[in-house]
Amino acid sequence: MKSQRPTVADLLAMKSRRQLTMLRVETLEEAEAAERARVDLLSVPPALLTPEFRDAAPTAFTFPGLEYGQFVTAEDYLRAAFQALRAGGDAVYCAASLDTIRRMRDEGIPVCGHVGLIPSRATWTGGFKAVGKTAQSALHIWQQTKALEQAGAFAAEIEVVPVDVAAAISERTSMFMISMGAGAGCDAQYLFAADVLGSNRGHYPRHAKVYRNFTAEYDRLQQERVAAFSEFVADVHARNYPGPEHVVGIPPDELDRFLKELPGV
Repeated sequence: MKSQRPTVADLLAMKSRRQLTMLRVETLEEAEAAERARVDLLSVPPALLTPEFRDAAPTAFTFPGLEYGQFVTAEDYLRAAFQALRAGGDAVYCAASLDTIRRMRDEGIPVCGHVGLIPSRATWTGGFKAVGKTAQSALHIWQQTKALEQAGAFAAEIEVVPVDVAAAISERTSMFMISMGAGAGCDAQYLFAADVLGSNRGHYPRHAKVYRNFTAEYDRLQQERVAAFSEFVADVHARNYPGPEHVVGIPPDELDRFLKELPGV
């Protein structure tokens, strides 16, 4: 069992040595489950970073995501990054400009960038589909990777890129490469907890693997809610609730004294 969470230096030292695991979690329950399952890395919304989060997941290296579009200037990103690190984050995910990443790196903030399919910029690469399937496109991803490395990012998520392309890029960069749908040639495998748990009612991406069917369980629980509420309504209408076990009594003599003090009806 892990006794303390790793540092950036630890992650870089593990590059190419073994595959680490990473999940996107959005609740304390998911964070605690990931900790107990020994997931190495977590991606979280910054709002989840509370003292309770670190109680739930004390040893997971955690990336709060500075979501693209919520911030504008480099100062906005810097302020949010420092706040996230103070709250218990270990590094920040950032898909902003290289200049912004340089500013954060200059301040000693560990940054994870993004290459390949970048959801916030998917319109430039043809939408939500694989990129890097031609030599020209694959070279562009390599150039993106080197640019992030030179800007000072220590890690990068590489998303929906052909496995051979991703492996070749990972071998040639000093950054810690996190694969989302880019194969096992990188340094960590990243999935969303909602996909792993089967709690996503929408589209499941090709790279997702569903291990449980929480949606069916949620549906079953909703049916149980309706049934329980219906039984409550029926009990009230039939005067089966409340019963003697649900109420507080009063000694008869005390009740008599009370009633004598009341005005007539």
